[in-house]
Amino acid sequence: MTYATLPPGVSASGPAVRENGPVTAREVVLLGSTGSIGTQAIELARRHPDRFRVVGIAAGGSNVELLAAQALELGVDVVAVARATMTQDLQLAFYKTASERGYSAGQFKLPKILAGPDAATELAAWPCDVVLNAITGSIGLRPTLAALAAGRQLALANKESLVAGGPLVRKIAQEGQIVPVDSEHSALAQCLRGGRRDEVARLLVTASGGPFRGRTREELAGVTVEQALAHPTWDMGPVITINCATLVNKGLEVIEAHELFGFPYGQIQVVVHPQSIVHSMVEFTDGSTIAQANPPDMTLAISLALGWPDRVPAAIAPLDWSRPQSWEFEPLDAVRFPAVSLAVAAGQAGGVMPAVFNAANEECVAAFVAGSLPFTGIVDTVEAILERAPRGTLGSAEPTDVDDVLAAEQWARDTARELTGAPAASG
Repeated sequence: MTYATLPPGVSASGPAVRENGPVTAREVVLLGSTGSIGTQAIELARRHPDRFRVVGIAAGGSNVELLAAQALELGVDVVAVARATMTQDLQLAFYKTASERGYSAGQFKLPKILAGPDAATELAAWPCDVVLNAITGSIGLRPTLAALAAGRQLALANKESLVAGGPLVRKIAQEGQIVPVDSEHSALAQCLRGGRRDEVARLLVTASGGPFRGRTREELAGVTVEQALAHPTWDMGPVITINCATLVNKGLEVIEAHELFGFPYGQIQVVVHPQSIVHSMVEFTDGSTIAQANPPDMTLAISLALGWPDRVPAAIAPLDWSRPQSWEFEPLDAVRFPAVSLAVAAGQAGGVMPAVFNAANEECVAAFVAGSLPFTGIVDTVEAILERAPRGTLGSAEPTDVDDVLAAEQWARDTARELTGAPAASG
């Protein structure tokens, strides 16, 4: 069953017609408000106050000044911070920010503060229309489950929720309750509006190919950390950037696409598209293919996830069709870049194997950055870890709760550190 394409009342041919007139402002909770996705979502809400009102925000607590500034500007009802020790610092930051803005006592609203490791999970169930989960890492899984259990629409940017916790999410997610934020999956969701489910032949996930497209495996062996961090299109954090270089990110996205849209792995294919303009495509049984294209900018996907199924006017500047441009497409070389095939194998094995794949990769990336593993050793070591996984307790066993997922991840991390001698990955 698919649970993340079209919400109730929306047909495959397009969005539902609003019967109550103009679209009213949606109340939004932002988890991970100080990160890249969170700050872009706030900018979107700032530009479209008629469509979005942010009522709650959450962050880890490493930047309380920004968190306080966001809370006061947006006038949120509640702020969640993962570090309980930061409560007093956050309160002081409120008063400092208010003073800097020239507010006198009583001119600004102090939001309620939730603090501690479960704060984001509590906020995820807060009364609102949509929860944007942009938390990084497996700590985002509990908030995802809380938002779904509370019946909220979930704009999902936390990949671990589906890669590591897919079976848990699958048990409670309702049809159409999850809308993806990732640009590739947002593109697929848009393209799937073009036909019925039984008319779909394949989902085509595009990949830039990373900075090493065209290199031989021998040439890849000597790649340096600096070279791996130089992505040709996107500006991202080090782990995601290196995942793009190994194409591990595309493997993770294939797992996510399977979980989101419910199509078997055999109907999901990766296609290399260096320009990163076409974000994904859907091929239909009659031979037609629908592609979704826009300049590389996450704002469009964020706006769709928050406003789904409605589009936000002028979310981003469109492509400039007055100038010449060329788009290239080529097949993925699975020999030089075996990460996608490895991810598919983990996904097909089921259970917590995708969680093992993801956690092992994070540790191997840390080992590469630390200089204890060559570039090609990242995926090679992940494969060795998957082969070591005790199938009786990890491989085919469906996780019953989050603790099962975290235990599998810890096993993968311990095994990766044993094989590489690398320090633990941060976070």
